[in-house]
Amino acid sequence: MSPLSIIITIAAYFIILFTISYIAGRKADNEGFFVGNRKSAWYVVAFAMIGSSISGVTFVSVPGMVEAKSFSYLQMVLGFVVGQFIIAYVLIPLFYRMNLVSIYEYLENRFGISTYKTGAWFFFISKMLGAAVRLFLVCLTLQLLVFDPYGLPFILNVIITVALVWLYTFQGGVKSLIWIDTLKTFCLVVSVVLCIYYIASNLDLSFTGMISTLSDNDMSRMFFFDDVNDKRYFFKQFLAGVFTMIAMTGLDQDMMQRNLSCKNFKDSQKNMITSGISQFFVILLFLMLGVLLYTFTAQNGIANPEKSDELFPMIATGNYFPAIVGILFIIGLISSAYSAAGSALTALTTSFTVDVLGSKDKSEEKVVSIRKRVHVGMAVVMGLVIVVINALNNTSVIDAVYILASYTYGPILGLFAFGIFTKRQVRDRYVPVVALVSPLLCFILQKNSAAWFNGYEFSYELLIFNALFTFIGLCLLIVKK
Repeated sequence: MSPLSIIITIAAYFIILFTISYIAGRKADNEGFFVGNRKSAWYVVAFAMIGSSISGVTFVSVPGMVEAKSFSYLQMVLGFVVGQFIIAYVLIPLFYRMNLVSIYEYLENRFGISTYKTGAWFFFISKMLGAAVRLFLVCLTLQLLVFDPYGLPFILNVIITVALVWLYTFQGGVKSLIWIDTLKTFCLVVSVVLCIYYIASNLDLSFTGMISTLSDNDMSRMFFFDDVNDKRYFFKQFLAGVFTMIAMTGLDQDMMQRNLSCKNFKDSQKNMITSGISQFFVILLFLMLGVLLYTFTAQNGIANPEKSDELFPMIATGNYFPAIVGILFIIGLISSAYSAAGSALTALTTSFTVDVLGSKDKSEEKVVSIRKRVHVGMAVVMGLVIVVINALNNTSVIDAVYILASYTYGPILGLFAFGIFTKRQVRDRYVPVVALVSPLLCFILQKNSAAWFNGYEFSYELLIFNALFTFIGLCLLIVKK
């Protein structure tokens, strides 16, 4: 694809995006920005949630991961589905009963101001870094395909990218995001289905032939029960999926803002369960696409890229297929990445305004003024983080940031678990210490696990231990009556 055709594709998508954002958010007040006035239809939110859980990183990485990890990721996705049920029947009724705008207000009501601020700051750090990395990877792709051919600097790329995200979330917040995520889900599903169709057609595979090719391929193996030290081991993946979903959706302001926009908690429960089951089949489509991509390169003598993340972009935009495949790839990438960044920016604005600065006892006009300034500030910080990551010029930084993100959700999970499953009160002022020590203990555990446990290496299940350490630490802070 030429740089000009990519620009035209992106411009066309954003015209649709801004139209939706304007229509959905032109009459949005603070409640509309924060929780969508709690009037969203559950089936619309459910469809939108499918796309909201898929970032640009997922769109690019999942097809490429099948060579090394086969379909083992689906074991974790099964855990996601179970986690969705737990969120639906434990957390959602609680949050609706308390009529929360920010879910971290629960921590203030349950423990006190120090615990409340601790949860809010851990979320802020994690979401800012995660969103910046996701947008950074998109900026790299755009730099390669568009900005470098025109001799434009990376800093201009970042400014334009972040400015676009800020613009379409400025007016409507959650009200806009739900409809934007609906568009994103549609683009993702259509793009991956059509890419599968074109690749299967190129390989002269009928539908039954495609299913046979997929089922006979070693890369389509899903379950791994044979080696507990293998990072693909079923119970590692499944349990990690359950707790990751609870932590990174149920206790994430970004994701829960959509659920809290439903009319009542029963509608929100329907949304959670429907989107959770649907997500499994969408991820399955991406993994099927990965097997077909590797089959295509093998049959055509095409060398696979060193980095598996580059497989889908290389094939989609490399003129191996009709131009529509490249266009679909760009639309899928842009829709997933920009929507994820936009929702993160909205959630960061909400959390910082409500949790860190405090919106209680302030007039509607005052909160609007604060919220708009915070929204600008969050966009600027996100842009600066992207520039810093690029300046470090080390792809391992990406891995480090994602590891850090999983670490920061552990204390949040531990705080909520202790609050929900016990009735005891703790010494609130010492909670930040526990929240900082727990990830430190996890770091020590991860670095030494192979030596301490006969070669066993921790994977995603480290999040569970992080939450457990926090829970134990809170037990030590219990106020004796």
